[in-house]
Amino acid sequence: MHAVLLVAGRELNTRLRTRAFLISTVVSILVLGVFMLLQSGSIGGKGTSKVGLTGQATALGPQIQASVRALNSNVQIVEIADQAEGDQKVRGGNLDASVYGPVGSLSVAVKDPGKLGPELLSTLNSLVREQSLSAALASGLQDVDPRTFDYKSAMAAAAQQHVTVVPLDPKSGENGQRLGIGLVIAILLYMALMIYGQTVAQGVIEEKSSRVVEILLATLRPWQLLSGKVLGLGLVGLVQFTAIGLVGLIVGTASGVLTISGAAVGGLLTGVLWYLLGFFFYATIFAAVGSLVSRQEDAQGVLTPVLLVIVIGFIFSINLLIGNSSGTLTTVMAMLPPFAPILMPGLTALGVAPIWLQVAAILLTLGGIALVAWIGGRIYRNAVLRTGSRVRLRDAIGLTS
Repeated sequence: MHAVLLVAGRELNTRLRTRAFLISTVVSILVLGVFMLLQSGSIGGKGTSKVGLTGQATALGPQIQASVRALNSNVQIVEIADQAEGDQKVRGGNLDASVYGPVGSLSVAVKDPGKLGPELLSTLNSLVREQSLSAALASGLQDVDPRTFDYKSAMAAAAQQHVTVVPLDPKSGENGQRLGIGLVIAILLYMALMIYGQTVAQGVIEEKSSRVVEILLATLRPWQLLSGKVLGLGLVGLVQFTAIGLVGLIVGTASGVLTISGAAVGGLLTGVLWYLLGFFFYATIFAAVGSLVSRQEDAQGVLTPVLLVIVIGFIFSINLLIGNSSGTLTTVMAMLPPFAPILMPGLTALGVAPIWLQVAAILLTLGGIALVAWIGGRIYRNAVLRTGSRVRLRDAIGLTS
């Protein structure tokens, strides 16, 4: 084990200091940060909110439009027959909000309170306070001398008034955020597996072509060298993945894209777990197939089948997360080791993966890691010292040490 840790430490120390690692980390963080800001609407143009007005609230249409426009936003006013029609249109997505009630005590119905535009909310609150103050002044001055009227108390009471927000479907925003977290984690895991899996294979080929591996195997056993390389590069990827995830979590929370801190943190922790499981599963395969060739030019031929499995798993996972996260096919694929590292974190973030499914997926993936470690170790041991032409997979598995 000491030898394994020495090899892992060498890989960790070498890779973390490379310019490529620093650049890729910074670029990934910037891309994720821009994505979060775009989702929050902090940069880029703002869309037009469609608001329905009914009853006394219809008289406020021009004031609402002017006030919202002054806040650098846009609103389209639609008159509706009654509150029931407004609620129905909000639930159906035809309206972003429905405003009703007496002018001095307005209510606004929205599908998700988190999606209520701050410009519209500020405008409605201002109108409610203005109407409340006007009513208090009109009522109080009827029987009181204006010189003795307590204007300060009237203004303080009006300042406490606000529009009543009525959430019609508060879980819709939570589901959207959970889906976003799941998709981001799936994409990050896909990128990490693709990048660091191929890095393992390229490192094996480089050592084999330069014959450095012959020197290393003079003092190390093949399984120690293979395990150390996989462990070291896995930790490098973990450092990068965690850094990107933490920055995304901070930016998402600060920009308002993520308001469910528990789901966001849980998604990140789940992503870290499945990154480790997925990396150890695929990295051993990458190292084994990389040992079959002696030149970087021949690497693509042996890596393509493994890359195709990851790409297909990623495409299927994204489609299932968006279209059928609770289906039988999704459940089955989430338990299979080739697909679980990408699909299961997304299902967990969505909150549709029961405990038994998560445990089953982890156990099956651990079993898959043990299997590929045994097969991959045999291939690596029998092929890594064979230079020249490409070693056939069947020969590598069948050779004796």
